[in-house]
Amino acid sequence: MRPRPRTLALVLAAAAVCPHTPLIVTALPELRAACRTAIAGLLETGPDAVVVVGGAASTAAYDGDAAGTLRPWGLDVTAGRGEPVLPLSLTVGRRLLGERAPDAFQSVAFDAAAEECRTIGVKLAEAGERMALLVMADGSACLTPKAPGRHDPAAQAYDDLIAHALAAADAAALAGLDPAEADRLWAGGRAALQVLAGAAGTGTYEGRLLMRAAPYGVGYFTGLWTWRLGTGTFIRSRASTTSPSK
Repeated sequence: MRPRPRTLALVLAAAAVCPHTPLIVTALPELRAACRTAIAGLLETGPDAVVVVGGAASTAAYDGDAAGTLRPWGLDVTAGRGEPVLPLSLTVGRRLLGERAPDAFQSVAFDAAAEECRTIGVKLAEAGERMALLVMADGSACLTPKAPGRHDPAAQAYDDLIAHALAAADAAALAGLDPAEADRLWAGGRAALQVLAGAAGTGTYEGRLLMRAAPYGVGYFTGLWTWRLGTGTFIRSRASTTSPSK
């Protein structure tokens, strides 16, 4: 008798959002502690795999044993083993994970279109039954006159939107971020956040904004999303070898 098909919900089990600034390694202890809390919460969900996602000059996938270095930013710090190949955001994410190596890394181009980001997120969620993402993303770098970018009054509202979306686990709000506005406001985390939106899909999550800060005129966020049991995002069929009833 043929195996009877059953449906299996493919879900993003959890996601943690942390800043990708290298300063989190040597400074900003409160923000670093919030990141540790977010990552601990992510791992407590018992995901089948953890993928680190972050912005970079280009989109690329890396194996979980890939390494990165912060030497170009003046820090003699290496994360992982082997020849450093990871971009900044993924290197910081690997460093924050400590002894727990991820299963994979995914960079996304800073200027990637929103639909491209969504597609990457969908593919990551479809890669396993219970995936978790560590999303490395900064807000605007135009929040104050002393910020790295030119001060823009619109930066505050932009970062408010991100903060609210993370607190409410509002994937649609992240999906709606405008790439052109993000570029103008020096918001380096826009693409990575839209990968998160794609992976979350229409699932329902509990959202927590653990910390928000802007010590140098750059928006930094730490958040955690966890799956609400009983909702579904992606469905696939899989054969099951259950015995027929007699």
